[in-house]
Amino acid sequence: MRTAITDLTGVAHPVVQTGMGWVAGPRLVSATAEAGALGILASATMTYDELEAAIKETRARTGNPFGVNLRADAEDAERRVDLLIREGVRVASFALAPRKELIARLKDAGIVVIPSVGAARHAEKVAAWGADAVIVQGGEGGGHTGGVATTLLLPSVLDAVDIPVVAAGGFFDGRGLAAALAYGAAGVAMGTRFLLTRESTVPDAVKQAYLKRGLGDTVVTTKVDGLPHRVLRTDLVDALERSGRLAGLVRAVGNARRFRRRTGLSWRGMLREGMAMHGERSWAQVIMAANTPMLLRAGLVEGDLGAGVLASGQVVGLLDDLPAVADVVTEVVADAEAILRRLGGG
Repeated sequence: MRTAITDLTGVAHPVVQTGMGWVAGPRLVSATAEAGALGILASATMTYDELEAAIKETRARTGNPFGVNLRADAEDAERRVDLLIREGVRVASFALAPRKELIARLKDAGIVVIPSVGAARHAEKVAAWGADAVIVQGGEGGGHTGGVATTLLLPSVLDAVDIPVVAAGGFFDGRGLAAALAYGAAGVAMGTRFLLTRESTVPDAVKQAYLKRGLGDTVVTTKVDGLPHRVLRTDLVDALERSGRLAGLVRAVGNARRFRRRTGLSWRGMLREGMAMHGERSWAQVIMAANTPMLLRAGLVEGDLGAGVLASGQVVGLLDDLPAVADVVTEVVADAEAILRRLGGG
């Protein structure tokens, strides 16, 4: 299925596996690439050395194009950009708007730049800076998310920019891909659907916990790190929602200490990243930014359902299986093609 995003990135199908922290590693990304879709490594939760090793391992597993998700505000962002250029990674995606100069450096090296955005004005800004495409995530999506549904956010972004737009938030099957293409999008990006596959390294017990959830079993909370975050509703999340500000700050300081030890970030660098992510917010909220990676790691890596936070899109309530990545991509594309043929009278 050829669209503007497949032409731009060199993949066979207009399906993107998002760069989920602690989830999108070499095994999942290479399986996605081998299936003809665009897999994206999540580097925000990796040290520089881990990212370098992950890129090399992914390339050893597949000869197809793949991408890396970067934090533009990371302490070593420039060094990571150099790594992507040196390794010839095909796509650089960004969870936050990249700086204009980073976009220019990547594009000069022939790397496709695809930031994720949550509003039309953000899409306009990065498009003016030279971004090749954008991923737009509606409020149904997991992790950090906004309050506008994909069905409204997507057309607003399509009307605002002339570059390819990939739709995210609420997609899991061929019906969604067909609908996104009908809107004018160049493809869809999916997170939760790829998290719940055989190649995902999330512990099996955690995957089963996801599969038991219904459409009403996610919640958007600001108690993880001060920003709206869609996660599975759990006893821990309920406790976070009830907790006072002081308890949240004490917990965040401990998580900040653990995150710093694991990544090697300096306190200054970690606070700078937190300030960049949180904008004009309190110091307490800046420190709370460290909650996200450590609470997610406890659930998605260590499998601790009592101590971890599990990011999830609302589509979790419609998923009841753990297919192979190749089957996900094949079925999504085949079903979308059949729907479009039927609608076109073919």
